[in-house]
Amino acid sequence: MRTIDLRSDTVTLPTPAMREAVYNAELGDDVFGEDPTVNRFEQMAAERIGKQASLLVASGTMANLVCILTHCARGEEVILGDRSHTFLYESGGMSALGGIHPHTISNQPDGTMRLEDIEAAIRGPNVHFPRTRLICLENTHNRCYGSALPPEYIDAVAALAKEHGLSVHLDGARIFNAAVALGVDAKELTRSVDSVSFCLSKGLSAPVGSVVCGTSEFIAEARRSRKVLGGGMRQAGIIAAAGITALEEMVDRLAEDHKNARRLAKGIAAIGGLSIDPERVQTDIVYFELAGNRLTADELVTELGKKGIKILRVGPSRFRAVTHYGISAEDIDLTVKALGEVMKMA
Repeated sequence: MRTIDLRSDTVTLPTPAMREAVYNAELGDDVFGEDPTVNRFEQMAAERIGKQASLLVASGTMANLVCILTHCARGEEVILGDRSHTFLYESGGMSALGGIHPHTISNQPDGTMRLEDIEAAIRGPNVHFPRTRLICLENTHNRCYGSALPPEYIDAVAALAKEHGLSVHLDGARIFNAAVALGVDAKELTRSVDSVSFCLSKGLSAPVGSVVCGTSEFIAEARRSRKVLGGGMRQAGIIAAAGITALEEMVDRLAEDHKNARRLAKGIAAIGGLSIDPERVQTDIVYFELAGNRLTADELVTELGKKGIKILRVGPSRFRAVTHYGISAEDIDLTVKALGEVMKMA
């Protein structure tokens, strides 16, 4: 039985072109700055995102932590959303490894934080308080329905930060999903922030890797932060080669994932016992819930698994499904059919 794995876009496998690029990659020692494929990729990534320089790192978690460590000293504070990936899913790295204090405020359903809430969270010059140094945004916003934050909102947050002498970091793990969904160049979403990270190993389908982008001076310091975390890599061109292919070939096709996600959401909306608002689906992430008590969340996941379909339980009655490279419209229809059959069994 073929498996339809909708748990995450991290399950994507590299394309044949990526495998070929990895095999043929010209390599050197990146810690010495001598891997030509890494150097080419970092230049390409920086240009694509509209920044002066970039740095290849192992993962999205490392990318965000490198940026926070570079922006903040021990005892200083970061303002971020209470449903942000950095706060919920990165093992408390900023506090555990950096001694940096997270100050959470509420994320709105569309992934934004209200400007007045951000401003109210900024500390004054009081010896009792940690110094506020950084505001973190997330685009697309994973826990908020995969919402895409528009450039006008990001610019407004950046203007507020500048007014108070703060920096802004954008966790852009799925920044190209946001750009495609909004119909804008990714540079419009990053033009006003001080640093941005994006992932290669989600919708872009590379096997591993993330990127940090910023000014040349910031990236020079970020390289030191990466080293502290053990992130210096040697012949890293085997990672960068797949990243080059990802940027060249895999961005525009994200629209197909978004179309499949909307197809899935509409299908789920027609199934009794399940609850979803299809209008919230902007990108590749679909959240839905059990609307009754006919079966448990674990039972739903188990029964779907028997039919070769994997989804992720993210709460007592809440689920996530993510479309990606390797998932077709036919797979979506099979998933909807299987969900309907499972709910009829309950």
